[in-house]
Amino acid sequence: MRIFLLRHGLTEGNIHRRYNGRTDEPLCQQGILQAQAAGILENMSYVYVSPMQRAVQTAKICFPNAQMHIIEDLREMDFGDFEGRTADEMADDTAYQEWVKGNCEGKCPNGESIVSFQKRVQAAFGFVINDAFERQLKELAIVAHGGSIMAIMSKFADPACNYYDWYVPNCCGYEIFIDQDTWEDMPHFSEYKYLERIF
Repeated sequence: MRIFLLRHGLTEGNIHRRYNGRTDEPLCQQGILQAQAAGILENMSYVYVSPMQRAVQTAKICFPNAQMHIIEDLREMDFGDFEGRTADEMADDTAYQEWVKGNCEGKCPNGESIVSFQKRVQAAFGFVINDAFERQLKELAIVAHGGSIMAIMSKFADPACNYYDWYVPNCCGYEIFIDQDTWEDMPHFSEYKYLERIF
């Protein structure tokens, strides 16, 4: 099974480097153009999408004829009290500085930790793959977020790499190939490649 794992297009929050996880912002004009330039696959039949409008918009642009399935737990990390702010704006925020010192792995005040976020997204990815096998899909797309992609790749890609090593820019991602027998025996994949365009 062939999978396009794609990060959404650019938003105003991305431009200003804000911690926007639960903030439901749309694509900016540059992000719309970016999604169009990433490639349009008119023959893609199924796309699994984060509920955030930036992901939904990207999916509609890149896979205009696909049946869309919203997967709630593919959404980006909830940054809690850090949400909507930049690192510069939090230069004097003790809680933020402590979080950064901990490699950004601790729980954001009133938000998620990296560990809880990863478990949520990884479970959602497992659901998507099993659902796709039940539907006997040969290919599908997943449109989500930078953090979501890092969570997926750090758990299931072989050989393993650190969570942060899997970062991708907006409208980039990975093309993944999963064999059902291998997946059912041990959920992982070893065949994948980085994509700057979806084709």
